[in-house]
Amino acid sequence: MAREPSTIVTVAGHDVAISNPSKVLFPEAGYTKLDLANYYLAVADGALRGAGGRPNMLKRYPNGIDADFFYQKRAPESRPPWIDVVTIRFPSGRTADEVVPRDAASLLWIANLGCLELHPHPVRADDLDHPDELRVDLDPVPGVKWPQVREVARCVRVTLHELGLTGWPKTSGSLGVHVYVRIQRKWTFDEVRKAALALAREVERRMPKLATSKWWKEERRGVFIDYNQNAKDRTIAGAYSVRPRPDARVSAPVTWDELDICDAEEFTLHTMPARFTAVGDRHRDIDNFAGSLERLLELSARQEKSGLADAPWPPHYKKHEGEPARVTPSRRRKPPRARKAQ
Repeated sequence: MAREPSTIVTVAGHDVAISNPSKVLFPEAGYTKLDLANYYLAVADGALRGAGGRPNMLKRYPNGIDADFFYQKRAPESRPPWIDVVTIRFPSGRTADEVVPRDAASLLWIANLGCLELHPHPVRADDLDHPDELRVDLDPVPGVKWPQVREVARCVRVTLHELGLTGWPKTSGSLGVHVYVRIQRKWTFDEVRKAALALAREVERRMPKLATSKWWKEERRGVFIDYNQNAKDRTIAGAYSVRPRPDARVSAPVTWDELDICDAEEFTLHTMPARFTAVGDRHRDIDNFAGSLERLLELSARQEKSGLADAPWPPHYKKHEGEPARVTPSRRRKPPRARKAQ
């Protein structure tokens, strides 16, 4: 059987070959590899605002969403000379050259690898040690409905505003909401994570029945505010990412007013290009609102003084000072019972 010829897309001064363009990546919806490439071409300006100029981990679905996928931190050695990379160092001490998209052509090249999503780190390629973004990941536990996620997101917005910060919401493309906060590039990854933990605990304090900062799943309720998404080497699906769901749902930047009335399934690979043409990127002004973490870190200090120590880190990170035991509460050793007097 003859191999299908590649489709050549000329964009940003480069010819990008889309191999196997009719390969179906979304069997239920019927969307192909070329459909994915055309999607990223249509939303390139917004996608680059979220992922451009940053190292990106690759999450590849070479045979579509119903087949195996894999993560790839290192950029393929066989790549065009116009694909930029930057060397990043992981908490393990290892290094890797990760792809840094700079233009629409690089987005299409990434899509041709079978990458449905963009996974940018919260740092710019010219300063890998100081994040310019704090990420609030609202992840509902099973059974929690969309209206409750939106309610927690609104509390996040108010809390950020009181602390002098601006939140920019987007649907996660799955069941949750992401709120991005541009920050000045003055703080380390550990400090940004500490600020995110303080924010999560404050939102939990304000709505204890709806939100939680508890790391262990057995302790969670409502909507989990995943502070650990701000630890070094963690990424989440970036703005306009196509998620591996049957309807090819996307992670859609929205206004706060839109978040109050929208449903996440409205935004798909099929519907987003027309929306983007009509309203543009809802996060177009995000870079004009880089705020300070000083008040969040002051809140963290007050929380620590009241007895709230560090919270658990992900399993593969080194043990941090003040961190509680990395064992689920139900498995922690209980003190022996006192013997009754004979």
